Amino acid sequence: MRRFWKSAEVVEAGDGFGIALDGRPVKTPARADLIVPTWVLADAIAAEWKDCGETVDPREMPLTGLANAAIDRVAQDKASFAAGLARYAESDLTCYRAEGPEALVARQSESWDVLLAWARRRYDIDFACVSGVMHVPQPEETVRKLGHAVATLDAFRLAGLAPLVTIGGSLVAALAVFENAVDVDQAWEAVSLDEEWQLEQWGSDEEAVMALHNRRRDFIAASRFLELLS
Repeated sequence: MRRFWKSAEVVEAGDGFGIALDGRPVKTPARADLIVPTWVLADAIAAEWKDCGETVDPREMPLTGLANAAIDRVAQDKASFAAGLARYAESDLTCYRAEGPEALVARQSESWDVLLAWARRRYDIDFACVSGVMHVPQPEETVRKLGHAVATLDAFRLAGLAPLVTIGGSLVAALAVFENAVDVDQAWEAVSLDEEWQLEQWGSDEEAVMALHNRRRDFIAASRFLELLS
């Protein structure tokens, strides 16, 4: 889509806030009104439309994309979407440790034990951890309580949480960011630890570095989306 608008402004829309391009409301891909819960989020989305070049590039408009997802996808079947994210509690990245070398094992422990300790305190749960990649079942109470934490979120917060979970492979790290227990940079360092280790050991690969960069961009955008819902 080529740019056709000159102005992008926030407008009140019932219980929320919409974005108008030259006075016309922005629609989602499914043609619903793009209405978000907070003014600050609407203002940030409007800024994406203001800063857009002559051709719309969705990769440069992550907040718009997450709002679209909340309205068109998540809200249509919130329970199923939440259940999909909750399943990550059964195989959280932080519970699967390397068998070696010792330096990597130590780095994982330093980064991941902090997240697990927070989750133990916050949700009164415990985790089964293992060295290697063979699946280890988590305690039923752990899966249930983490699932409940996800299920209680609204469609917009689920849409923001989803990239944190799926990009990082860790529901624990995602919830820690959501609840401001860790900052997004600390969480990213934790969930990208293995990839960074591989790059350190084997040297930089341009394609791998770019892929990691794009994942980090989307991870940070999702964290910002959640902050703007507060």
